[in-house]
Amino acid sequence: MLNGMSQRKTPLAIGEYYHIFNRGVACSPTFLTKSDYKQAITSLSYYKDVRPFTKFSRFKELSFNKKDSLLKRSGSTDKLIDLVCYCFMPNHFHLITKQLVENGISIFLSKFTNSYTKYFNTKNERVGPLFQGVFKSVHVDSTNQLVHLSRYIHLNPLTSFIVPEKNFLSYPWSSLNDYLEKRNALVNPNSVLSEFASSKKYLEFILNQKDYQRSLKQIKYLLTES
Repeated sequence: MLNGMSQRKTPLAIGEYYHIFNRGVACSPTFLTKSDYKQAITSLSYYKDVRPFTKFSRFKELSFNKKDSLLKRSGSTDKLIDLVCYCFMPNHFHLITKQLVENGISIFLSKFTNSYTKYFNTKNERVGPLFQGVFKSVHVDSTNQLVHLSRYIHLNPLTSFIVPEKNFLSYPWSSLNDYLEKRNALVNPNSVLSEFASSKKYLEFILNQKDYQRSLKQIKYLLTES
């Protein structure tokens, strides 16, 4: 069994969507520099596959276009998960994933967190766990919840005062611009964007603060582990 994997109270089901989140031990920072965020995002793209096509050290050295090309060539039968959206914050992360194979999410998260922890510990001359135990997961029951949850995750940098509103759309460590520009193959936003006439309409939905506050009540239970 991979480090970080354990039996969960409720097994995660194939074909279902889950809100996945975790934070640093004792809420300590997990991402300190731009290089840390880039390492985490590269790890996401690499470990989604059942059998990665090359060594991670080689994958990291590829150009953006080459990485994107390899991701597009990877069919759904070759992946552990579909990644719907993500956001990395200074001391935690949020993902929405769809499980494609048995134990896919657990295997993916174990590989991702173990790899990133090794990188972070080596770089910062520290030892021990970086993240707070087993990752948290909450089942997303409906498309409506999926859409509202994607907004919550994408708004995290703004509502947590990590960036001012004028810089919100340029925050580079979330998948929001993947939604607005469809810039690469890391995320599959179709399950969310299919509910909107255009990416512009989704952005309007994101920036609608009144609706956002209302939706928080609807998805509150999704933000804690059941």
